[in-house]
Amino acid sequence: MSAKRLVCMPSPFENSAIRYGIPLVSATVVAAVAFLLLEGTMRYVALGIAVVKVVVVPQILKQAASNA
Repeated sequence: MSAKRLVCMPSPFENSAIRYGIPLVSATVVAAVAFLLLEGTMRYVALGIAVVKVVVVPQILKQAASNA
């Protein structure tokens, strides 16, 4: 019998386009909802969430890729 080799596939989060693309798309949806459906303070809160998503989520995904 021959020993089987384990082939590890690379994480999709190692690609920076994926790391930045996922939060960019979801932040765009949040911003669109904020501008189209919300007003006042709630609009600014939603836009703040969108900004945090674009800034923080790629760093979290990069950390997840390095730990995988």
